[in-house]
Amino acid sequence: MQIKIINKSNHALPNYETIASAGMDLRANIDEAITLKPLDRTIVKTGLFIELPIGFEAQVRPRSGLAAKKGITVLNAPGTVDADYRGEIGVILVNLSNEDFTIENGERIAQLVIAKHERAEWIEVDTLSETSRGEGGFGSTGVK
Repeated sequence: MQIKIINKSNHALPNYETIASAGMDLRANIDEAITLKPLDRTIVKTGLFIELPIGFEAQVRPRSGLAAKKGITVLNAPGTVDADYRGEIGVILVNLSNEDFTIENGERIAQLVIAKHERAEWIEVDTLSETSRGEGGFGSTGVK
């Protein structure tokens, strides 16, 4: 699939690192380094603007290495870029570690996954079909 993109950063376009990769890395496009203290959050700009076809979204997801090794994650994961949004893609990062983390220009900060989605049409009813789970909520199916 082809997607229109404007790249106002000084970095290469996001790309798939391997033949089986689902996501493309997003890079920070910042004039100066940003230091996130523990529990701080910030929006990091990417310099990228996209035009998705209707029926698709771009999901902004954490990079597993940053999350596991540094405690840095995408706060609203996955963040959604809607097909009608034309602004710059920003990434809401949060530092969940106990140490400061510095984001440098060009650093890979998140990944972008292009996904098809459906639009739902609500049908109001008075009852729902029965299931074995019923109204069992969080943890109701057990742990083993």
